[in-house]
Amino acid sequence: QVQLVESGGGLVQAGGSLRLSCAGSGIIFSSTGMGWYRQAPGKQRELVAFISVGGFTLYADSVKDRFTIFRNNAQKTVSLRMNSLKPEDTAIYYCIAKIMTYTYWGQGTQVTVSS
Repeated sequence: QVQLVESGGGLVQAGGSLRLSCAGSGIIFSSTGMGWYRQAPGKQRELVAFISVGGFTLYADSVKDRFTIFRNNAQKTVSLRMNSLKPEDTAIYYCIAKIMTYTYWGQGTQVTVSS
């Protein structure tokens, strides 16, 4: 059974930083692409960042140069370092694991950025 458990969300002031982490189980972590999506109130879910098995990274334009995704295969975790946070980054952040054409989702963690 695949499980993705996020942690690290919370309330932060604009300009601040947060680090989200996701622990994966039930998957061959080192062979799985991992990423983060987010969904703000009234908006569609969007891809924030993705890291492939080989370490290739992809970021949404809105977070480039502010967010960094990295993975630790030994600990089976993927993390998202978020700097220079803005109120528009407020959303529920979801960890994802992509295996072939199927995507597994975590339950999400709330990030709120106050102005």
